[in-house]
Amino acid sequence: MTQTNTTNITWIEGSVVENEVHMSIIELSHASRTPQDLIMDWVTEGVLSPTGSSPEDWRFGGDSLRRAKTAAHLTHDLELNTPGVALALDLLDEIAQLRSQLHRSE
Repeated sequence: MTQTNTTNITWIEGSVVENEVHMSIIELSHASRTPQDLIMDWVTEGVLSPTGSSPEDWRFGGDSLRRAKTAAHLTHDLELNTPGVALALDLLDEIAQLRSQLHRSE
């Protein structure tokens, strides 16, 4: 009886973006694989909070990339509309804050 050993390799892809990074809407669109008009909708709904007074001047920090990627997953995978994405992200942030408080109190 011949026994073969197989090895499964799992690749995990990730990126670390510093909060000091400031991306334009075009750069955020490319990095999050999201159309610019959807990013503008998210800004209007409060999902993302860029600095600057107009889309041409907007600058997004590293946290915006994380939020944009999560928002894109919620939009595509769960088919949530923009207000639903905003609510889901607010709830996810609240859960993270509560978990952080719980860990500090232990």
